Amino acid sequence: MMLTIHAVQRNKTGKSASRALRVNNKFPAIVYGIKKPTLHIEIDDKIIINSKFYKKKVKLIVCSKKYVVTIKEIHYHPFKPKIIHMDFIYTNQIKQQ
Repeated sequence: MMLTIHAVQRNKTGKSASRALRVNNKFPAIVYGIKKPTLHIEIDDKIIINSKFYKKKVKLIVCSKKYVVTIKEIHYHPFKPKIIHMDFIYTNQIKQQ
């Protein structure tokens, strides 16, 4: 079974925009890959990512488009149990149903 993550595309990037997301219980993430557009997204911080999903394929739903991605990196807060940023890499795109 594949983990499904719902996300929203974000327009603002940078340190202040990322801090504003974290205040609102969200965190920034990025999806990138060769010859594909980079997506800047925001994800609700209530998702639980543990080590069994790391480096496995994940279904990412952004604005009703579905992508199959791999988690490249997860940045955690130094002493709080919170994710502060995630990097995803495209594997392929699932066509919209």
